[in-house]
This record gives sequence, C-alpha cells and structure tokens, in this order.
Amino acid sequence: MGIGTVKRRAVYLDRDGVLVRAVVHDGKPYPPASAEEMEILPEAAGVLERLKRRGYLLVVVTNQPDVARGTQSLSAVDAMHERLKSVLPLDDVFVCCHDDSDSCDCRKPLPGLLLAAARRYDIDLAGSFMIGDRWRDVEAGRRAGCRTVFIDYGYDERKPSPPGDATVTSLPDAVGWVLGQVLPITELKIKIFADGADKAAMLDLYRNPLVRGFTTNPTLMRKAGVRDYVSFAKDILRAIPDRPISFEVFADDFPDMERQAKEIAAWGPNVYVKIPVTNTRRESSCDLARKLSRQGVKLNVTAILTLDQVRDVCAALTGGVPSCVSVFAGRIADTGRDPVPLMAEAVEMVNGVPGCELIWASPRELLNIFHAESVGCHIITATGDVLKKLDLVGKDLMEYSLDTVKMFRRDAVGSGFSL
Repeated sequence: MGIGTVKRRAVYLDRDGVLVRAVVHDGKPYPPASAEEMEILPEAAGVLERLKRRGYLLVVVTNQPDVARGTQSLSAVDAMHERLKSVLPLDDVFVCCHDDSDSCDCRKPLPGLLLAAARRYDIDLAGSFMIGDRWRDVEAGRRAGCRTVFIDYGYDERKPSPPGDATVTSLPDAVGWVLGQVLPITELKIKIFADGADKAAMLDLYRNPLVRGFTTNPTLMRKAGVRDYVSFAKDILRAIPDRPISFEVFADDFPDMERQAKEIAAWGPNVYVKIPVTNTRRESSCDLARKLSRQGVKLNVTAILTLDQVRDVCAALTGGVPSCVSVFAGRIADTGRDPVPLMAEAVEMVNGVPGCELIWASPRELLNIFHAESVGCHIITATGDVLKKLDLVGKDLMEYSLDTVKMFRRDAVGSGFSL
C-alpha cells in the first residue's frame, strides 16, 4: 500500500501576548517576571482544545533573552512553563534563552525552534501554522515554511514584512482562521480508499486518481446483492489489478478463518485479507494475525475500537509483512466519544511497527478525511456517499449558500405548493 509515516500537523504558538498576557510599557510588550505574576489568557484553554480536537500538535516556541541578559533566571522561566503546561493542552514548549549577540540559530526570527520541534515530532511544516504577536514570530514561521497568523495588538514596534497569511486582533480569531483553512484535496498525504461492493460504482471510482485503493466486506456485499463471493472478488480483481483491495473472511472459528485467509490471499498480489480483531465469542484473533503475517499474508485487521486492541494487534503484526490496522473511528463517534485523540494515539502505536498503516474506518462525513489527515493517519476508507462530496472541498461558502437557496426554490416550484 506504499508504506510510510504520515507527518503530523502542528500549531506553533508564541508565549507572551498569545497565551500569556504581555506586560506593556510605553507601547512595548515585556514578559511577566514570575509564574506567580504570569496571567494566562482566560480564553486560551478553550480555543486550544478546539485545535486539539482537530488533531493538531500544540507547540510553544518562545524567545526569553532576559536569561542571557541576567535579568531573569532559567528556573523562573522553567516554572512558568510548568504552570503553562499544567493549565493548557500543550504538547511541548521550546525555548531560546539567547540574545541577538549570541548568534544562535534558535532565536526568532530564525526558525530553529520550529525546526527542532519538527524533527522531534515529525511535523509537516507546510501544513502547520505559526501564531504570534510580533514580527519575529511571523518571520520565523515563514522561514520554517508554515502559514502564519499575526495577532496585532497595536504595539509601538515594527510590523511583520511581508505580512502574515492572516492578521487578527485576538487568539480566538487566530484559532478560528486556522480552523477555517482547507487544504486542496490534491495536497492531502492521506490515502483515500473506497469502501463498497457495487462493481459499477467501484469501477467509476477506479477512474478517479484520488482513490488509491478499495475495501469491502460481507455486509456491503449483501447490500449490493452479491451472491457468489469468490466470483465477485475475482471479477473485481480482473477489473482492478493494480490497487490494493481488502476482502474479508467470514468464518468465526480460527482454523476456518485461517483457511479462508490463505485462499483469499492467493487471489492476487494486491489483496489484503481482512480479519476481525475478535470472533463473536470475544476471543482475540491476534495469535492468528501473528501466524498469518509471518507466513506472508498481508492483513487488514478490522473492527477495532479501543487502544488496547490497537496495541495488541501492533504487537501481533510486528515482524510480519506489510499490513493494516483498521480502527472504526465512525463507530467510536457514534457513542458520543471524540475519535480524534484516540486516533492520534493509535498513529503513534502503528508508526512503531515497520510496514504497518493505520486506517480511519467508517467515517461519517467528508470532514473526517481532514481529521484523519491532521493526526497522521495513513489511510481513510469511505463509502461512495462520502466520496461524492470531494468536489465540494474548498467551495466558496457564499456560493454554496446560494446553491442551497436555489435548491429550495427549485423544489418548492416543482412541488406545486401554494399558500
């Protein structure tokens, strides 16, 4: 399936003036003197949680030159950051304690802090953002290759030049702008797989270069009216010989499941065999997954909903052939739980297994593609109902509003209603 780690997206944040109220004297901002004097902006926690729910890493990058100047102690700076991390949902804090005369590569406007975080967390800089309230922040973000947001508090100092990608007047406005950005669908790194069992629809999607593979299962086949499993599968493989396709076993006892898996795997080199994470008696299939993977059967372990299951499956697949771990994020969402944090943790687990990829399965809406992308999922499977909305990505909302009004008008006229 083209194995490779998908990088995470991040929002880099300056500290003073962005998360912490700056001390302003004569129109110029200064840092607080201590953790006790540090005032965390009351809106910060809430808006950062919005970014976390979207799957962004949150990394503070801050210049603290008063340490080099001798007017601030490193222990005081560390105490402030410990308090900051205890209150806000931050992933890390990167600090430059140098002054300009030190000629370091980490003091903003140089991008050293952002690049160091990118190396540590495997961050996709082009898909990330830098939010700051001073020209140095914006310039550092620009040099790192991020999109930038300038919070303009009207300080008596130089402005960013060139300006940031957006200029706002508050942290909530900055976060709102970030959340409103939509990457072109062609720039997404996640692989989109079509989930279905209707041959005509599958062949139509096969002609779409955005669709990189296919998955199916007995439930979808039944809905599509498939009567002969083997004939259907081999017919599809003749029509789609060059993209990965997952076919599922339907046995419930492990010996028969193993027999079916080996038969399915023999149908073609692009075949992945789906086996459920347990059978109907709650018995784990991890021993079978371990055995099959080491025998060269490429697997798609499916129906996973917990991190414990992800951990166990990853352990079973370690040392085997390329395989997939399929977490049903949509079903998790159906229970009222936010799947994004769970999927972010699952990504870390799966990335630790060479040759393994994580699938965001059963999405409920097109936005889930961007959720999956933001946490670094490798693959998302989606039905035709979701995939037909791909043309809407990035559509102007005013135009979409007008389209909606026209639809209402057209249906009202067509209905012959009168008052």
